[in-house]
Amino acid sequence: MDVFKNSYLVLLLLHLLATSYMALVVSSAIDPFSDALLSLKSELVDDTNSLGDWSIPSGQNPSQETTILACSWSGVICDKNSTMVIGLDLSMKKLGGRLSGRQFSLFTDLVELNLSDNSLSENLPIQIFNLTNLRTLDISMNNFSGNFPNGSSNMHHLVVLDAFSNSFSGSLPAEVSQIETLKVLNLAGSYFSGSIPSQYGSFKKLEYIHLAGNSLTGKIPPELGQLSMVTHMEIGYNSYEGSIPWQMGNMREIQYLDIAGANLSGSIPNEFGNLTKLKSLFLFRNQFTGFVPAELSNISTLIDLDLSDNQLSGSIPERFSELKNLKLLSLMCNNMGGIFPEGIALLPSLESLLIWNNFFHGSIPESLGRSSKLKWVDISTNNFTGSIPPDICSNGSLLKLILFSNNFSGEISDSLANCSSLVRVRFENNRFSGDISFNFINLPNLTYIDISRNSFTGGIPLDLSNASTLQYFNVSNNPLLEGSLPENIFSLPFLQNFSAFSCGIKGKIPPFNSCESLSIIELNSNHLSGSITETISHCQVLETINLSSNNLTGHLPEEFASLPVLSVLDLSHNQLNGQIPNKFINSSNLKLLNLSFNQISGSVPLRFRTMDVNAFIGNAALCGEPLQSCPTETRLEKGIRRTQNLAWVLIVCACVVLFITATLFGLLYLRRRVNSKWKMVSFNGIPQLTPNEILKSFNSAVSCKAVLPTGITVLVKRMMIKWDAKETMEFITRLGNARHKNLTSLLGVCYNENTAYILYDYSPDGNLAEKLSMKTSWPTKYKIIVGIAKGLVFLHHDCSPPIPHGGLKTVNIVFDENMEPRLAETGFKFLSMTDTGKETGKEELYMDIYNFGQMILEVLTNGNAKHDEVSKPTEALLREIYLENGVVSSKSSIAFQEEIKLVLEAALLCTQNRPSMKDVLQLLVSGLKP
Repeated sequence: MDVFKNSYLVLLLLHLLATSYMALVVSSAIDPFSDALLSLKSELVDDTNSLGDWSIPSGQNPSQETTILACSWSGVICDKNSTMVIGLDLSMKKLGGRLSGRQFSLFTDLVELNLSDNSLSENLPIQIFNLTNLRTLDISMNNFSGNFPNGSSNMHHLVVLDAFSNSFSGSLPAEVSQIETLKVLNLAGSYFSGSIPSQYGSFKKLEYIHLAGNSLTGKIPPELGQLSMVTHMEIGYNSYEGSIPWQMGNMREIQYLDIAGANLSGSIPNEFGNLTKLKSLFLFRNQFTGFVPAELSNISTLIDLDLSDNQLSGSIPERFSELKNLKLLSLMCNNMGGIFPEGIALLPSLESLLIWNNFFHGSIPESLGRSSKLKWVDISTNNFTGSIPPDICSNGSLLKLILFSNNFSGEISDSLANCSSLVRVRFENNRFSGDISFNFINLPNLTYIDISRNSFTGGIPLDLSNASTLQYFNVSNNPLLEGSLPENIFSLPFLQNFSAFSCGIKGKIPPFNSCESLSIIELNSNHLSGSITETISHCQVLETINLSSNNLTGHLPEEFASLPVLSVLDLSHNQLNGQIPNKFINSSNLKLLNLSFNQISGSVPLRFRTMDVNAFIGNAALCGEPLQSCPTETRLEKGIRRTQNLAWVLIVCACVVLFITATLFGLLYLRRRVNSKWKMVSFNGIPQLTPNEILKSFNSAVSCKAVLPTGITVLVKRMMIKWDAKETMEFITRLGNARHKNLTSLLGVCYNENTAYILYDYSPDGNLAEKLSMKTSWPTKYKIIVGIAKGLVFLHHDCSPPIPHGGLKTVNIVFDENMEPRLAETGFKFLSMTDTGKETGKEELYMDIYNFGQMILEVLTNGNAKHDEVSKPTEALLREIYLENGVVSSKSSIAFQEEIKLVLEAALLCTQNRPSMKDVLQLLVSGLKP
């Protein structure tokens, strides 16, 4: 028996040895570099299988090869003999997960490591800085968080360090200043706090530095003035203290300087006049005071000068006439005044003149536009007088002429009336007179015209129907205009807003034969007569119509009830008769109805009896609440009505009681489960499930699709979170309660002390990054851009406090079954922060806006946008975009070209000026400038 037992043990030992040997043979069959990369792959979440070729082909024995197997894999760069890995480019592969860094010790010859534009998260491994031969390290556009690790000073050959758009916190890494070879440093778009290290002034070869969009405070260190080789510096969108150090006037090689939105005060240093190679200077949205330094005229290379949205005073320096290369002069929203200098009007390169909302006075020089190709002139909200310069469009490039709220007078000149390049005109609130002499057939690009609150005469031009691209027309408050409405005015294919109230217009309302875009009609306070045509039913997107204070007669058309989005209907002070059509009870979106002071009879429908009495007064034969009771109303009917009212009160009370009861039970339920390992919070969209039911529905992957026990399909994201119970739950509750058709809803959170599984709506139709590689029509692209903008407007303006998205990029824009875009992973970046309760402010919102601008450029260029796109001439960029989108010069593409121009303008505005998202959306949908 003992012999048998001993034999069995020997056989078992031999089996174990054989198994170990076979494992060793398999492991040794792979070269160490390929083995390390396979180990790296095992740490990554690769939902799109972008690293699918990282494998060992069947039947191949790599140990017999003298080259590295991985040299044939995507993203792996080897030397010419395939014996050494010298580069690793995993950018834009939609990878997630956390890097351990243990594989990096093998790649000592790596000179390039690019992990950009993925979803890598948690801490950046410190081992990455053992790659001492690296020349390029790009980890931009990920979700790396925590402090930036120590050890970067070991990288003695590093030239480019790009960590743009992550979630790093803590102080900026001071030790990077010890990398003597560094030329590019980009640490923008994270949550770095504290001051800019004074050591950053000691870089010897640095040419590019970008620290914008963080949470930096303190004073800007004067040592930055020692950066003798820097050509590009962006350090704005932070919250500094004090003023700009005058020493920054010593950066003699600087060409691009952006310190916008930085909470700076004091005066602009005169020493900036020494920056004689500067091409772009952006200091807008600060609190600068004092005069604009005349010394800036020494910078003969200056192309862009934006000092807007400050508290600057004084006049425009006469010496600015020496800036012969100046294309953009923006001084808007200051306290400046004085006469506009003749020399500025003669600048040969001037394209954009933006000086609105100041106190300038006098007339505009007649020479404005004669010597340059002006594109954008906005001198509104000043005290200018005189007439429009006659040659302002002589070079045929003028796109926007904004003159409102001044004291201009005279007639519209012939040169402007035939300015074929015009897109937008705003003359409202001036003293212009004479006929509206625009030659609309020669204005093929005009989309927006507002000439209200003037003294025009001669009626609305009959050729307005030739304005084939017109979207917005407002001629209101011209009491001497008179005339009648052109017959085909409502047939313009793109017209959205038509306003002509208080103009003395007579005659009948023309038919609405083709009005598929029309959303606002304002014709109140005129002398219109006749009946309201039944063709109003063709205006299916009409939201507001105001025909009050006219002489209209006839019945109230029941076709108003067929308008699905009608919210404002004002027909008061007319002579309309008949009853309120019963079909009106189906007008569920109607918020304001005014039928007062007409000859309407019958009873007020039950649907409108809660409205204010002022909506119906002045109709002698109309009765029923809120007016006097109808004479024919029986006691039984009164009783029924009172019973109905009582029923509504009881229903409302019951709902309130149920809500309070449900809330109390919910709180008790959560309190009972607070000591359990896993906890679950559900929001509107999924039923209450236990943590176990949730956890059984998916594996532990960082990102996966899951089907819950109820059959609902959700997207699950795993996050490592250090919980602050109160502040974290408050933030998550805000996200969970945010509901909008352009947002992916947060449905619930299953969490313990260190880990959270975030449950989102599942969108099966891909993301924007994937769509960019496909052929997509321009109308579809436009719909996508507007949808994204609407989602951001909701987050920024309709949520209180505002919710920044924090991770806006193409992979985080997903689509529902109707190709409606949805913002995914909203607030994800902030949830991953250790200090979740950190107050988010303007900087985070500005980064959303900047990223939206970049995203628009990607959509316009089918994903081929480069960081230097914004520096290209606009016309050249437009030509490229037209070509990318198949929009050539033809009649059918004119409208598309105009939309593309408008969208490109919005993109550039977002990346350069960071307006509010509400202003951006307004620009996108109606051409209204911020």
